Amino acid sequence: METPRTGPIGETIDPHRHRALGTPSRASILELVRAAGAGMTIAEVGERTGLHLSTARTHLDRLVDAGLLVKARASGGQPGRPAWRYRAAVAEAPAPAPYRALAAALLDHLSRRGRGDVRPEATRAGQDWGRHLAAATAPGQQPVDTLLEVLRGLGFSPRRHDTADGRTEVHLHTCPFLELVNRDPDAICALHVGVIRGVLAHAGAPPTGAVLEPFGAPDACVVRLALPPHAPA
Repeated sequence: METPRTGPIGETIDPHRHRALGTPSRASILELVRAAGAGMTIAEVGERTGLHLSTARTHLDRLVDAGLLVKARASGGQPGRPAWRYRAAVAEAPAPAPYRALAAALLDHLSRRGRGDVRPEATRAGQDWGRHLAAATAPGQQPVDTLLEVLRGLGFSPRRHDTADGRTEVHLHTCPFLELVNRDPDAICALHVGVIRGVLAHAGAPPTGAVLEPFGAPDACVVRLALPPHAPA
């Protein structure tokens, strides 16, 4: 029987991941990104390693394909195309099977259409899904509490943070759709934005002010809400 191989920090990795770490450059990049809790852009990796940007991008995307890194855009479904930010993948509990199947089916549908920017359609689908999930929560809650209940049920391990300027953030400490994020980061992040906005709309809060910032905190993605911490339902 083949002896298990280990990665740069001693974890057991499968042969696909081992091949992804087959060059010193990729192994070094993986350690570099892992050490940066908030993730790194291609430009930041190129600056730290001295690699050409196209070479750095190739190495980073190979690590994404191997499941060692995840990537997302800071806009989280907002207009514009900011730089990709890469972060180390961590072992996380998956979302309930029906939710994963639904998200995967949406990705398949969007990929078959194969035209233009898929984010608006993914956001609209997420809004419908969010309203449906919110309708099954306990009535009479504040909008933020309804949102936390839905996100908790999906497996995001959400935590509420009230900011110094009187606003509310929700930090998502796990991504239960991690394997789908690596397939299409833009679509999945846009789907998450839609779910959040659909929940808020159902709960009677302004949905359009909700923004998802992937890797917005060192250990979490951040949902920024345009409502006070104790806004009434």
